[in-house]
Amino acid sequence: MTTKSIRILGTRGVPAAHGGFETFAEHLAPYLVDRGWQVTVYCQEDGAGAVFEDAWRGVRRVRMPVATGGAAGTIVFDWKSTLHAAGEKGLVLTLGYNTAVFCALYRLKALKNVINMDGVEWRRQKWGKLARAWFWINDWAGCWLGNHLVADHPEIKTHLATRVSQDKITMIPYGSDRVDSADAGSIAAYGLETGGYAILIARAEPENSILEVVRAWSSKPRGCKLVVLGKYDPGHAYQRAVKEAASDEVIFPGAIYDKAVVQALRFHARFYVHGHQVGGTNPSLVEALGAGNAVLGHDNPFNRWVAGEAGVYFRGEKECAQQIEHLLDDADRLMQLQSASRARHAAEFTWEKVLGDYEKLLLDWA
Repeated sequence: MTTKSIRILGTRGVPAAHGGFETFAEHLAPYLVDRGWQVTVYCQEDGAGAVFEDAWRGVRRVRMPVATGGAAGTIVFDWKSTLHAAGEKGLVLTLGYNTAVFCALYRLKALKNVINMDGVEWRRQKWGKLARAWFWINDWAGCWLGNHLVADHPEIKTHLATRVSQDKITMIPYGSDRVDSADAGSIAAYGLETGGYAILIARAEPENSILEVVRAWSSKPRGCKLVVLGKYDPGHAYQRAVKEAASDEVIFPGAIYDKAVVQALRFHARFYVHGHQVGGTNPSLVEALGAGNAVLGHDNPFNRWVAGEAGVYFRGEKECAQQIEHLLDDADRLMQLQSASRARHAAEFTWEKVLGDYEKLLLDWA
């Protein structure tokens, strides 16, 4: 019987402590172990030293110390991981294309490599010209060098199909847990009550529409709070502008890394605000659906496909203010959206479905 073996690269490691890909790997790796796979996950460690290994939930972790910080350190980690993975046998799953040029090594070694192509990173406003050029090159490289591509959203599949055949692309979104209860004490610590606030969780960047949302919320008294999670630096012009635009009904608890607390804040919110203008299937939006949140989302094809009938949508500050007023005043409409959120999550974004779809695809290449 052939051993099913896979190495997962492109994350900071498991268990998750950073972002969406790490959370996905945290679910996928043990899932595959339970189904008889030999699974290796590459993990980035801060500092110098030799590569070492350990195990987590049956997953082999190859831990790579990297002394360089920031984006440069991530590139170093990706290169060292690729070199190590190319020296072993089995399927490779690469999460993200930011250093896809390195995948040429797998081609030289005749190793099969499935790449999750993530979002269209080079279109994001936050990057300078050099970074955008790097991402653009690697976007193309991933399309050419990967044996098969995963798109996390139909719009991403459409984008990739301008470069490779649709037969080379499989659409599988992210997943999340269904949340049916959460400790109300976690929100009380922030002076909040169930249904007495809406929540926005996003990096404080212009493309996430945070300034427009805060201005819209603050344009008149709401009788309801808006909780904006994330790190806000007074020395950062955009982040400072967001806080200066806020009324006393907008609160900024800072960046919260306790998963249980974030889950409780999301679950007990009146609705979830998602201002992302670009990207594929956003993990935070999927988690909002899992918590049964009604969604106020920026009007674009990415958000509309994910939230569907669980959302109402806005383009610009004026329309956002109108939608806020409707959601706060119409309890029946809010309940309809919450019900649609549960249905949308159950139909498309459960871990059972997402991980099952991944294993089916990986078996085709293993």
